[in-house]
Amino acid sequence: MDGLRLAVSWLTVLPVRAGQVDDRACRQAISFAPLVGALVGGIGALVLWGLNALGAPPLLAGLLVVALLVLVTRGMHVDGLADSVDGLGCYGPPERALQVMRDGGAGPFAVVALILVIGVQAVSIGELAATPWALVLACAAGRAAFVLCCRAGLPSARPEGMGALVAGSQPLWLVLGWWLIATLAALLISPAAAVSVLVAAGLLVLFTRHVRRRFGGITGDVLGAASELATTVVLVGSVLGSGQF
Repeated sequence: MDGLRLAVSWLTVLPVRAGQVDDRACRQAISFAPLVGALVGGIGALVLWGLNALGAPPLLAGLLVVALLVLVTRGMHVDGLADSVDGLGCYGPPERALQVMRDGGAGPFAVVALILVIGVQAVSIGELAATPWALVLACAAGRAAFVLCCRAGLPSARPEGMGALVAGSQPLWLVLGWWLIATLAALLISPAAAVSVLVAAGLLVLFTRHVRRRFGGITGDVLGAASELATTVVLVGSVLGSGQF
């Protein structure tokens, strides 16, 4: 259970002791990440349902739920998105890109990416008041992105850090299993939601290929960016499938 406890402790602010933290536990934590995503999405769905019951406007409800999700995850994923976008947007060799990602500042690419992603997520979540469980699917798919990005054969961009501990650690059968479960769950919402899960998986494959060429492999920031990308795509697909747009 060390991997599951570590996944909850690492990916949320919930007061769960991590237990033993070693290479094996870190790799197991990645394997359990979609379950933690479903937990986070469930919290967000309950809040969305409550805000809808109180008569909150859709956009306000969406913004408040996005803010909650950022708080529950310590802002790690949006920080990873910002750093990854800045790294991909800079000139120079992989070493230069990785240094830009380490700097921690938010450049123009990062600012635009954050505005777009947070805005699209907020609008989409606000329109899901009738089907709040779609948020559970989106958050679970976002963490299934961790499993896909850490699939066997994909190296780490650095010899140290979280990426070095988990890169290449997830077998292909587990990657396919989680995404198959997500697709089947999405069919309970709408065909469009199921298509969005498959689109998210395809985009992540292209994304990881690009970061491998640009950075030399994955990093912890890349995992955060992948999570936000998958979550956003599934949210948009769920809304389109509901006929709200």
